[in-house]
Amino acid sequence: MEDFREKCRELVSRLNEASEAYYNGREEIMSNYEWDALFDELAALEKETGYVLPESPTHNTGYEGNNGEREEHEFPALSLAKTKQVSDLQKWAQDRTVWLSWKLDGLTLVLTYDQGRLVRILTRGNGTVGTNITYLKKSVRGFPLKIKYQGHLVVRGEAVISYSDFAVINTMIEDDDEKYANPRNLASGTLSLDDPEKVKERRVTFYAFTLVYREDPIISWGERMDFLEKEGFTVVEREKLTASEIPLAVERWTRKVESSEMDLPVDGLVICYDDTEYASSGSVTGHHASRAGYAFKWQDVSAQTRLKYVEWSCAASTISPVAVFEPVLLEGTTVSRASLCNISEMERLGIGQGCMLEVIKANKIIPKCIAASDSAGILEIPVRCPVCGADTQIRLSPRSQTRTLHCTNPDCSAKHVKKFTRFVSKAGMDIDGLSIQTMLKFMNEGFLKDFSDIYHLSEHAEVIREMEGFGEKSCENMMRAIERSRQVHPVNFIYALCIPMVGTDAAKKMIARGGFQGFLDRLENRSGFEDVDGIGPERSGSVLEWYENDKNRSSLKALLKEVTIEKVEEPPREGGRCENLTFVITGEVHHYKNRDEFKAYVEAAGGKVTGSVTSKTSYLVNNDTMSASSKNRKAKELGIPILSEDEFVERFG
Repeated sequence: MEDFREKCRELVSRLNEASEAYYNGREEIMSNYEWDALFDELAALEKETGYVLPESPTHNTGYEGNNGEREEHEFPALSLAKTKQVSDLQKWAQDRTVWLSWKLDGLTLVLTYDQGRLVRILTRGNGTVGTNITYLKKSVRGFPLKIKYQGHLVVRGEAVISYSDFAVINTMIEDDDEKYANPRNLASGTLSLDDPEKVKERRVTFYAFTLVYREDPIISWGERMDFLEKEGFTVVEREKLTASEIPLAVERWTRKVESSEMDLPVDGLVICYDDTEYASSGSVTGHHASRAGYAFKWQDVSAQTRLKYVEWSCAASTISPVAVFEPVLLEGTTVSRASLCNISEMERLGIGQGCMLEVIKANKIIPKCIAASDSAGILEIPVRCPVCGADTQIRLSPRSQTRTLHCTNPDCSAKHVKKFTRFVSKAGMDIDGLSIQTMLKFMNEGFLKDFSDIYHLSEHAEVIREMEGFGEKSCENMMRAIERSRQVHPVNFIYALCIPMVGTDAAKKMIARGGFQGFLDRLENRSGFEDVDGIGPERSGSVLEWYENDKNRSSLKALLKEVTIEKVEEPPREGGRCENLTFVITGEVHHYKNRDEFKAYVEAAGGKVTGSVTSKTSYLVNNDTMSASSKNRKAKELGIPILSEDEFVERFG
């Protein structure tokens, strides 16, 4: 008797500990595959013995920490019963019309609207009480702040970060303690941040998956989703089915997940009844509403393979291990590589020379090693960085106690991948095909150490064509983009150099005084740019300090051998109608294509455009002249005229 109770306590403890880490953005303790296996074991033991602990995850909707202001849900957010059998879905559907949709792997949010305005956002929390994150309403995409419907409205959906955005964001996080294990982990951690701007940068998107309440109800679930779509919500993909159509539909949707086109993290499928009145009439058992919906999770398929070697890849400040193993067919595709995350994860799994690996595809997409056995020896940790050859150092994270490997060279090019990203950006050299991940691959291969090395990638074309994710066409397209960038506007070139405090505006001002050659002469003579309007001593000093660095000077000279700087005449002033005037432009524009074009006109006509209203501002241009915005209020306080765009055109256009 005590044996099975002790086993239950052990399983509950392990599952809840893993859930706490998973739901609060910390390092994963176990994979979904392992968690599901333990959960199934616990559920079977509880069913057999009838012994259920109050804190059992089989009877709780989830785990969420106590950070933030907690509020009670108007309508409890219960979880769905789950199955791995398609036949269970058919049996549940009976002879009724159902809808199939994704079970997105993110963070559930509940949105409340009154009189056409968003008034509250709660996280799901434990299903009864959630955390109020309404302050992030302008930071998450996928839902409107205002809707046409004026009644009381409650919408539930999933906030997710795509796999491609996850890869970029995680690469750019230099502190290992701040990195995330997967997109769901990142979404959870992001929505617990206090800084709305930081959240906005991470491109969290809300996908509505159900309309919980509307004052004048819509009975059909499908019509409810159509209504939300018309109101401006991003709505989860869906398909209308009968029970007999479910097997083929599940097969079809599964193929979508396995294809490379699927960028959203999903961990299953969901079916629900179209008849919402019938759906709401079911009973509630534990933390499940029997007719609210039924979740389908794929049977995890694992494969055994032999480790060939561990490849160490440097990204930002971390050198991460990747298992390279004998190719194995998994979920319809051939897999030969999987991330091992860090040294601690390697040790946890028991990774050793020539060991046997058990590999799965997490959520049918990401290859993941879940076990290792039969090791022939201990793997050596590299003592040299694969990118620059400098000494490496093992560090222990104080928060998660995770051991990670780092390069000790502060000038290692992999640590400055952000600069390479700026260099190839549209505002810089405008080179398509060089993503962060691609450049990191090239750095680890030794192809990229300096900006000028980009113009010698053609020397490695044969190797690049054979690299994972490349082919003949993608390689050719990248090479063509590199060649096109050899002819460059001076402003774009200066921006691409990554000089601190110098953006496109400052570059334009410096070029306007003597052209590009004048820019180089001032650098060489150390005369600076203090006399250039809008530059000032601090920015001028930053440019000269950048040039004093031998590495920067060498990089500039190497680049000038590879590119041709276009000769640009200073734009003629159009009558100087904005001469000696300073404008602030805010809000939407309609006469000009966009605010950049508007700004270009003002500067060409002798004026200046700044971002904030001060006593030196001549005019604020805002098509909503009666707006209560902070800029309008400031202008009125200072007695600065507010013009509509039409009034501006009439006076200065």
